[in-house]
Amino acid sequence: MMIKKLLCVDDDKITLTLIKLVVEKASFAEEVITKMNGKEALDYYDSIDGSPVKERYPELIFLDLNMPVMGGWDFLDEFAKGFYKKFSQTKIVILSSSTDPEERARAKMYPMIIDYLTKPLTINALRSIRI
Repeated sequence: MMIKKLLCVDDDKITLTLIKLVVEKASFAEEVITKMNGKEALDYYDSIDGSPVKERYPELIFLDLNMPVMGGWDFLDEFAKGFYKKFSQTKIVILSSSTDPEERARAKMYPMIIDYLTKPLTINALRSIRI
């Protein structure tokens, strides 16, 4: 199954490049958009939210938790408050280097989060995602 649009939010350019390579190799998404932090991702949603022609929005977001400017948890809270009603089809996968069980438990409290994967992303991990 290939999704149309994937949004990757991570402050590490190497991680973003690796995600793109794995996604291409697995034919997982037609288009990959990258943002360097939660604020950039929210600005992106602002830009497509107000567009007269509803731009096809990402079906899936890969979200890092620890980023400068705005981290993953702050993004999740803002997204849940401001955009989730309008973009309720969007699912989120946490992609973090953290293996903290408390973070995994916290992630389960957000209805849009469907998985919590540990970096680096692999083709097998991609194939395990069920949207």
